[in-house]
Amino acid sequence: MRELIVATKNAKKLEEIRHLLAGMRVRVSSLADFSRTPEIREDGDTFGKNAAKKALTIARFSGKLTMGEDSGLCVDALKGAPGVYSARFAGRGKDDLKNNAKILRLLKEIKNPRKRSCRYVCAAAIADKSGLIGVVEGECRGQIGFEPKGTFGFGYDPIFVIPAYKKTFAQLGPTVKHRMSHRFKALVKAKRLLERYFTRA
Repeated sequence: MRELIVATKNAKKLEEIRHLLAGMRVRVSSLADFSRTPEIREDGDTFGKNAAKKALTIARFSGKLTMGEDSGLCVDALKGAPGVYSARFAGRGKDDLKNNAKILRLLKEIKNPRKRSCRYVCAAAIADKSGLIGVVEGECRGQIGFEPKGTFGFGYDPIFVIPAYKKTFAQLGPTVKHRMSHRFKALVKAKRLLERYFTRA
């Protein structure tokens, strides 16, 4: 069975990626499976640049096929923020509750749901020890809710509302989310990159 390293220590993100890559004959591991890995500074100004940096760094370190992924929330009323700073929007460290609270606070004067439009963006990059194979993106549009709802998922899922369902990703759960999420759309494209790579190998 072929091996793919996902350049993340985020257990929930890894679980989603494993679910979305199901059906491929690939054993998926993560940085949690290594005792020491290089530190990766996510200092790119786009999701794609951060994803590529992760993939290249770990592929060169391990000598193995690697996927780097970067994703976040872009709110139209905030001129695209938090964007690449999504994970640390409320300060250093990754605190979902504080990040969600900051978004809600910044949008508290906007009462029209349509003016609370936003999109989740995900970039996935594939690299091996020889270099970058490709970078793909997916996005899912929605609206920021007025309060957190639901318990599924992570990140901004409790305030990311899908208008057609009138529910947040955190309320909809994996069955619906994994059919329409930004990560699903990016990984559909990433699977094509992997299939082409394995065919050539």
